[in-house]
Amino acid sequence: MDPIVLVSILVGLVLILLVVGAPVKPLRLVGNMAVRFIVGALMLFFVNAFGTMVGLQIPINGVTTAVAGILGVPGVALLIVVKQFLI
Repeated sequence: MDPIVLVSILVGLVLILLVVGAPVKPLRLVGNMAVRFIVGALMLFFVNAFGTMVGLQIPINGVTTAVAGILGVPGVALLIVVKQFLI
């Protein structure tokens, strides 16, 4: 696809969203989930930083970040239990 056509389509979509207005609730949900995923990745980072002293390391990927972000501290504890006993 020609870059000019792609840019014009994107500009047209932005103009339509400006005129009609973007739905606020789905954007808020996406923003909250993004923040939760970032917090989950940070929690896993700190677990890995301090867990190396005792030989604990949890990989930081999409699934573990989602579990840690959505479930919070209990999710991180669940990942630690799964790592220690099942794997």
